[in-house]
Amino acid sequence: QVQLEESGGGLVQAGGSLRLSCAASGRTLSSYAMSWYRQAPGKERELVAGISSDGGTRRYADSVKGRFTISRDNAKNTMYLQMNSLKPEDTAVYYCYASRAWGQGTQVTVSS
Repeated sequence: QVQLEESGGGLVQAGGSLRLSCAASGRTLSSYAMSWYRQAPGKERELVAGISSDGGTRRYADSVKGRFTISRDNAKNTMYLQMNSLKPEDTAVYYCYASRAWGQGTQVTVSS
């Protein structure tokens, strides 16, 4: 059974940057696609970005294209989300997902 743990969230001003990490344990995820989701208060959880098992294919929600970059390091069993030019509407709890498992989430708050 895989466990996922996010880190790197916090409070940042609009226009700032954050880098989220998702560390996996209990199973090697090098053969699994991985994704980042987010959920803002009162809204449904939405897909932010996904990456294939080898990192060769990446996809993004239209709302974050050009600002966020998803990546992974299979040697470290870790996935990342580099978030630049953050906007107040990016405020949400960010979750990683892989192999039918969710992390506990990390809060990202962007002040205007």
